[in-house]
Amino acid sequence: MALTQGTHHIGLTVPDINTTRDFFVNVLEFQQVGEVPDYPAYFLSDGTSLLTLWQATEPDHAIPFNRKTNIGLHHFAFKVDGVEILKAIYRKLKTAPGVEIEFAPELLGGGPTQHMMFAIPGGIRMELTAPAR
Repeated sequence: MALTQGTHHIGLTVPDINTTRDFFVNVLEFQQVGEVPDYPAYFLSDGTSLLTLWQATEPDHAIPFNRKTNIGLHHFAFKVDGVEILKAIYRKLKTAPGVEIEFAPELLGGGPTQHMMFAIPGGIRMELTAPAR
């Protein structure tokens, strides 16, 4: 048995904290549950997972992450409640500012679970997964 008990939170440093916050609140319907104005940081929740956003100090000089050549976060994934929800989110993401869709909902490993991948505003890769029922 592992000594840890799942994810408590995921912390992301982003180039524009307000744009990324707005994406999670307005597009994915997260709730803002905290803030540290001096850092600055936002704390967001989908009711299950906690996401912390941190403002990069010099975003114009930041080097975008390359998942094939850098060590670090390849992507993060959240579960959604079924394929219809996944497809509804996909439709919202197609028109969301700053979002780059990598691929639309498709079968994961031959199915029946489906998933999709995209970059949130700021360029971090995010996956949504709709497990088979």
